[in-house]
Amino acid sequence: MLKIRRLIPPQELRLFIFDLDGTLVDSRLDLANSINAMLRHFDRAELPCEVIANYIGDGAPMLVRRSLGDPDDEQFFKEAMQFFLDWYREHKLDNTYVYPGTFEALDRLRATANGVARKMAVLSNKPVHPSRAIVEALGLGKYFFQVYGGNSFHTKKPDPFGALKLAEEAGVHPEQTVVIGDSHNDVLTARNAGMWSLGLTYGLAPQSLVMTPPDMLVDSPEEIPQAFEPEAESRAREQNGDVEPPSPS
Repeated sequence: MLKIRRLIPPQELRLFIFDLDGTLVDSRLDLANSINAMLRHFDRAELPCEVIANYIGDGAPMLVRRSLGDPDDEQFFKEAMQFFLDWYREHKLDNTYVYPGTFEALDRLRATANGVARKMAVLSNKPVHPSRAIVEALGLGKYFFQVYGGNSFHTKKPDPFGALKLAEEAGVHPEQTVVIGDSHNDVLTARNAGMWSLGLTYGLAPQSLVMTPPDMLVDSPEEIPQAFEPEAESRAREQNGDVEPPSPS
């Protein structure tokens, strides 16, 4: 169901910035398996996939730190981090898949708006090389003019630098851009950049959207393009009652 806190004017949108994990692809099992391989290697107890999934979203270093219980030994952390990265590099596509309905949603979003082509990009906190490899291997590359990862810049989401860089490269204004993702990091990135935000409840961290609500919220990939169609406002009013007028977060 489409839920609207603040209406996003679809006719003004020119750039869609997508998160990767939990947004375009379900990668939780490969990430969990890689973390547990690292834990076994260092004689640590393995963790349930559900626990590891809650650690995803702030980049590989934070994922490893959380899984290790935030160790004080920096040399040990660096060795564990390298083991995780090496393992994940080889196994990142063992089980990772594109969420059903995503290709159809991207095809609909790529349609022109008022004769102006919409652009799409990926901004992930996952390191850039595996991010790009996953995007290409799973057939998503044709949709995106750029893919940036957590080590593409000196900061990660929710810092707005990467999102603003993508807007600059696309030749659009922040208010013509929407950030689409499953966690509070994506919503905060949009707010910090003066952009719109669309949250997804089917991803890896939907619980974080409760305390940090996006402008609009959907429950499936199929609903993403529906949020940016002219009928969105009337549907939302039928479902939710009145909504706030358009205004970037």
